[in-house]
Amino acid sequence: MTVSDRTGGHARPRSPLPLTAPLPPRTPAGSRTPVAARRRVPRAPVTAALAAAGALGALYGAALATSGTGEPYAPGAGPAALLRAGLYLALAVLLGEAAGARMARTLPEAPGPPPPSRATWAALAGVVCAEAQLLLLDGGGFLDGGPGGGQHLDVYGTRTGGLAHLAANGFLLAALCLGTGRRAWAPVPLAAVVVAEALRAHPEDDTPLVGALLTATHLTAAALWVGGLLYVLRVGVLWRGHPYAVRALLLRWARLAAAAFTAVAVTGTCSTLRRLPPEEVLTTAYGRTLLVKLALFAAVSALALAARRGLTDGGGERDGDRERRGGREGEPGPDGPGCDQVLRPARVEWWALAAVVVVSAVLTVVPVPTPG
Repeated sequence: MTVSDRTGGHARPRSPLPLTAPLPPRTPAGSRTPVAARRRVPRAPVTAALAAAGALGALYGAALATSGTGEPYAPGAGPAALLRAGLYLALAVLLGEAAGARMARTLPEAPGPPPPSRATWAALAGVVCAEAQLLLLDGGGFLDGGPGGGQHLDVYGTRTGGLAHLAANGFLLAALCLGTGRRAWAPVPLAAVVVAEALRAHPEDDTPLVGALLTATHLTAAALWVGGLLYVLRVGVLWRGHPYAVRALLLRWARLAAAAFTAVAVTGTCSTLRRLPPEEVLTTAYGRTLLVKLALFAAVSALALAARRGLTDGGGERDGDRERRGGREGEPGPDGPGCDQVLRPARVEWWALAAVVVVSAVLTVVPVPTPG
């Protein structure tokens, strides 16, 4: 029997779609696309490309800075800058995580626990970077001991070698404190790392105590800024479904970042006035590198100001209010930004800060001009 026979001679038109096939959902005009459905750029390739660019900048930054100035280019300056950048980033992860974890734990709006700690691995990375600098210094710029291939380790008896070894021991003790659960003791050996790096930066200063104090303050504030922002970003990714909590954490972090910014700006200005004659700003590698650092710092300041202004533009709504009105997690509320809008400027700010760290590492291996 055909269809026309069952329906009294009148054939019904067949449906173009199977009866079990769901129809595509309609999106009301003017509504937002769900966050999960938005196309995002993969972050892993971008992160790898930026990290590679930073490594190349550290390796070849000193050679570019000394080009045309007539100043000597020290053997191994590129690897030394790369290792020192790794040391600075390891210190930043340790200090920043200590500050950021405390903020995340005490946040009333916290929807869950903070991300896993990376402090122990960062401390071990700091040990490797500090000890590799010893091998580089002992080998005359070569990690394998130079053309002869010998490892004398005579550098332990020098001032620079002793301070580098002190920094390595500080990282190692911090790793032991973190690995054995005594996290409250970790800042003590990390303070030794800061002191060692501050003293190393002023080998032939007329007033080394003043210079070391400025450098120690500058390094501590910068490490808190860089590492703290990185930890807050990690928390933001973990709490992506709770934009109100992420925004509250960033607002709390902004107060500490403002204090760190002020300390970095003041100590950096004082150190520059002490070490760099005005007439040698454009004619020395130190002056050229410092100009690049100042340009990047100005960009970071603008990015930080834009990010903080975006946080205070609206109050946002709590996650419970969004659920009661039927909204999706991770979407912005009617009065405030969502997670993506809040975290994106902070990510750009962190990468700009990482570039400042790389340039600062290059600044430590170029010749320092002598006033007078």
